[in-house]
Amino acid sequence: MFSATQSSKSEFLDKARQAREERKGYKERERAATLIQALVRRFLCRCKLQKQIRKEVDDFFQDVGTTKRNALSIFKIARKLLFIFCQEDKLRFEKLCRSILGSMEVENEPKVWYVSLALSKDLTIPWIKQIKDVLWVSCNFLKKLKPDILQDNKLVTLYLTMLVTFTDTSTWKIVRGKGEALRPALTRICENIMGHLNQKGFYSILQILLTNGLARSRPSLTKGTLTAVFTLALRPVIAAHFSDNLLRSLLIHIMSVPAVVSHINTITPETHDLLRKFTLFLSREEQCVDICVCLEGSHTLCLLGNLIHLGYLNEKVLEEEANHFVKDLTDMLSYCQRYVSQKKSNLTHWHPVLGWFSQTVDYGLNESMPLVTKQLQYLWGMPVIRTLFSDVLSKKLETQEPTPPPQPTTSQNNLPVKSLFKRAFQKSASVRNILKPVGGRRVDSAEVQKVCSICVLYQTALTTLTQIRLQILTGLTYLDDLLPKLWAFICELGPQGGLKLFMECLNNDTEESKQLLAMLMLFCDCSRHLITILDDIEVYEEQISFKTEELVTISSFLNTFVYKMVWDGILENAKGEKLDLFHSVHGWLMVLYERDCRRRFSPDDNWLRKDLKPSLLFQELEKGKRRAQLLLQYIPHVIPHKNRVLLFRNIITKEKETLGLVETSSASPHVTHITIRRSRMLEDGYDQLRRLPVNSIKGVIRVKFVNDLGVDEAGIDQDGVFKEFLEEIIKKVFNPALNLFKTTSGNERLYPSPTSYIHENHLQLFEFVGKMLGKAMYERYDGDVGDLGLTLSYDEDVMGQLVCHELIPGGKTMQVTNENKISYIHLMAHFRMHTQIKEQTAAFIRGYRSIINPEWLHMFSTPEVQRLVSGDNAEIDLDDLKKHTVYYGGFHSSHRVIIWLWDILSSDFSSEERAMFLKFVTSCSRPPLLGFAYLKPPFSIRCVEVSDDQDTGDTLGSVLRGFFTIRKKEPGGRLPTSSTCFNLLKLPNYSKKSILRDKLRYAISMNTGFELS
Repeated sequence: MFSATQSSKSEFLDKARQAREERKGYKERERAATLIQALVRRFLCRCKLQKQIRKEVDDFFQDVGTTKRNALSIFKIARKLLFIFCQEDKLRFEKLCRSILGSMEVENEPKVWYVSLALSKDLTIPWIKQIKDVLWVSCNFLKKLKPDILQDNKLVTLYLTMLVTFTDTSTWKIVRGKGEALRPALTRICENIMGHLNQKGFYSILQILLTNGLARSRPSLTKGTLTAVFTLALRPVIAAHFSDNLLRSLLIHIMSVPAVVSHINTITPETHDLLRKFTLFLSREEQCVDICVCLEGSHTLCLLGNLIHLGYLNEKVLEEEANHFVKDLTDMLSYCQRYVSQKKSNLTHWHPVLGWFSQTVDYGLNESMPLVTKQLQYLWGMPVIRTLFSDVLSKKLETQEPTPPPQPTTSQNNLPVKSLFKRAFQKSASVRNILKPVGGRRVDSAEVQKVCSICVLYQTALTTLTQIRLQILTGLTYLDDLLPKLWAFICELGPQGGLKLFMECLNNDTEESKQLLAMLMLFCDCSRHLITILDDIEVYEEQISFKTEELVTISSFLNTFVYKMVWDGILENAKGEKLDLFHSVHGWLMVLYERDCRRRFSPDDNWLRKDLKPSLLFQELEKGKRRAQLLLQYIPHVIPHKNRVLLFRNIITKEKETLGLVETSSASPHVTHITIRRSRMLEDGYDQLRRLPVNSIKGVIRVKFVNDLGVDEAGIDQDGVFKEFLEEIIKKVFNPALNLFKTTSGNERLYPSPTSYIHENHLQLFEFVGKMLGKAMYERYDGDVGDLGLTLSYDEDVMGQLVCHELIPGGKTMQVTNENKISYIHLMAHFRMHTQIKEQTAAFIRGYRSIINPEWLHMFSTPEVQRLVSGDNAEIDLDDLKKHTVYYGGFHSSHRVIIWLWDILSSDFSSEERAMFLKFVTSCSRPPLLGFAYLKPPFSIRCVEVSDDQDTGDTLGSVLRGFFTIRKKEPGGRLPTSSTCFNLLKLPNYSKKSILRDKLRYAISMNTGFELS
């Protein structure tokens, strides 16, 4: 009973809940239906109203031109159109704008002028609101239009005309004559309109329009359009008397458009003193940072280009505001540099001025970058450089009457230098005093501070605009007198001038010290670039920019500066700016040193440091001291050449000991034996040696020669035969007839042949040559090793076919002009000396470095490396040879045959025959690098009585017979022979001097190896 009642109650409640939910749902559906009906009715009503208004508007504009519309009717129809305005009404809006502008053109009918409504007491405020709305709609259309499309271009002109007309009263007919009294009130209305547009983002609209029209390879904005945009951009700024807020907007939105000044300059020279106002605005650091952060990297660069262009166009303002201008550009360049370094990542893009960094790809910006680059180039163009460096360039370099130069007292090697000085002094009636450190100018003076800040600017440009660094350096070196006058300025700094001041700056971390070091750094970078691109005639004879005596002074200054940085431990801890400074100074120093090595301009001991003892340096190297290692790495030339050669040989000796290539009491080194046919020396040598491991090539190699008849030649190789083989094979591979190498036009220099690929294995051959040359140095052997087109392309005759190599993509269609001729020279040199022969060069270097550690060669200049390979290229010093000769078999220094021998060598033999004699007895035609004291084993002469195969060495009888000139029989039929392994000359005891001379000349002129007797 109880459970049944409970069940029926539950069912009742469920039904009641369901009924309630149904009623609720019905009400919601009814409410939703009512809402939908209301929305539909509203939509239909709105559509009907819009349709009605559009018809009214269309009817209004249908009879345009037939009757004059009064201003009030235009106002009313405009209000209706703006009320229902959407995208489909753009044609109607265009007609409205034309109607409004047409009304402003009517003469002497105030009621027709649209602007007349501004004077109506009831309509002033509604009219102002309407014109603001009309102008803002015009702005929105400008943002979307593409000026390169003809129809859009016409609309751009229309909407800009609207903006120009109603933001200034100058074209309003209502203010003419008696209406002039109305101008102040109407001008305030225009300012009110401009203020409204500015608040809504007017400058952003102009920026988009300018970018769309100008940031392309062919600008699409007409001069009239540009004039209108520039006029509109300036109106708010002028009205606000160049307030900071509007100057900021002008800089961010207008002056950051790529090369906008280049385009504006073609239409109006009037800039309203903008350069001065921009310069002073940006001179406040927080405002400059704010602008740069808003623009980011690439657009900051565009602003920089426009400011530089303004400076170029306004030389007077640039001169007056030079300090602020320089500071602004330096700050902006520094920001760009930091921006690029912060944006380094794996996902980077290449920028044609700033290099690689992570950036959004802006194709319009990339297209306009050549114009921006052209603007940047004004900074290192002559007009701007003359203005900024006026204090330096105004300095007069004193002149004096020439005096004959002191005559060199050295040998014939200095004759070119002697004639050089003679020509230099004959060329000019008066020459300037040689610039040397004199001191006397205070470093805290305004003039010095200004020059330092300018140098900081250009140094910052060099480190920021990495992709056009060479252009900057070329521009800075274009004026011949800038660098010498800058050097003269440096010479006057501080109490004594020169080195002491800059060494003190290294130990100070003040802003003043940094600026002074930046000046030195700029001088070094520019001077290095200049001397690199000048040829020998310009440096030594015409002496462009620097006199050779000044180069001596500068080199001494740089040498000491770098030495102090290394030896005093400054370099070990250097980083950032100090490290950059070191590389700049060191780079300029090494360019001068290498130039001097090739053709002397300095005294013999100019590069040596007399206060550095080689023994101390070598001790520190043994202990692994860092400063000693750095000195050997960067400025080994401060150590005498002889000591460096000894160090080099000591390094090789230690490596041989480490590799087990030296004879010891407990072990003998492994020996590699090879057999070489004289008629196929290169082929046999290549086949047998190319597969050897590097350590085997470094080890002992014994050669057995086979003559043309297939018979083994006499003689046992104790290094002498291998030396001969090495010299002969090196001669053959460097012979241009083999086409592995070619000679320059004067037949003075060898370079890898670009057509060496006619040899199937040409790269392996180059590697083999490198190994053989390395072996020659490793073993201390001495041997003889010794149109310019009209397009950006190079035509090469390859096996009878003309092949065109483009220096850049599309180069064969690009003409060489005055603008790109420097680039052409660089491209051609890079192609001829790198691209064309890079595989051959790489193979040669790979082979060479497999034998000789490249770090070992850091202590030698290029000519010194050549001497290491080839021996000394000086005349054979017979006195030195005679002093270090050992005699056997009864011969002695006073023996008549020995006296005859030395007399024949000095008086009867030519220098070529003396070289042949040296090759005959040592297998090398050049003397040892450090003299005959270092010939191992020493040169010796032995008296012989019998043939080589019967010779058993010296006996008591043979020595006595030789000493007392007692002969078993006349040896007139025998020739002198040699054992090159032991540097030994075997000389019969001839009875006459003439016989000795003839036999010796015959023996040294025959090249039959060990078979001559």
